[in-house]
Amino acid sequence: MSTTTARRGEPVTTVLTWQVRPGREQRFEEWTHGITRCARQFPGNEGVSWLTPEDGHRYHAVLRWSDQHRLAAWLESEERAHWHRRIEDIATEVSSERQSTTGMETWFSLPGTTVQAPPRWKMVLTTFLGAYPFTLLVQWAVTPHTTGWPLALRAAVFPLVLLPVLTYLVMPRLSRLAAVAVSPRRPLTLPCQACGAPGPGGRSVHTSRSSNRAGCAMLNA
Repeated sequence: MSTTTARRGEPVTTVLTWQVRPGREQRFEEWTHGITRCARQFPGNEGVSWLTPEDGHRYHAVLRWSDQHRLAAWLESEERAHWHRRIEDIATEVSSERQSTTGMETWFSLPGTTVQAPPRWKMVLTTFLGAYPFTLLVQWAVTPHTTGWPLALRAAVFPLVLLPVLTYLVMPRLSRLAAVAVSPRRPLTLPCQACGAPGPGGRSVHTSRSSNRAGCAMLNA
């Protein structure tokens, strides 16, 4: 199991793996629709994606949360436990293969498959594409105004501006875009419960995101 200890307030991405019993795949995919809606109503949730298996009966959920504390609140919640009890005879979470990454460390390998994290040159290229525009912007807009500052203070401006932008805004989005190119798996598409229209990545195209947990209670009824 590969995990990273996240500091409070640092974005975290977690990969959960599920082993589905043969012949129960459709029931499991219907279940993912409901638990995904429930997870998105929790504070700090920034997205849930499901990946279908290449072969066999393993499914992977990619969860992104604003920080480790709020992710833990979801993982330990009664709502999540309730959803898990509903599929005790359908699937089992493979807890030993749970992975978490934080900040700019947003690459991971899917457990139990031949799909590995991309080579380091692709990571370097992705980081360069994210860093270069902001480096250029800092050099153009900020550096000319700091020429009279002490060297140590001028040197601090660049990382103080660039690192938070890369960690919290740029790299998570670039990594999600790059993941499409490095992983042959397709996102799981689930139908909308209201009208049957498909939604990409497990999203329901007609459901709204509630500011509280009322949706979880309705789905649990």
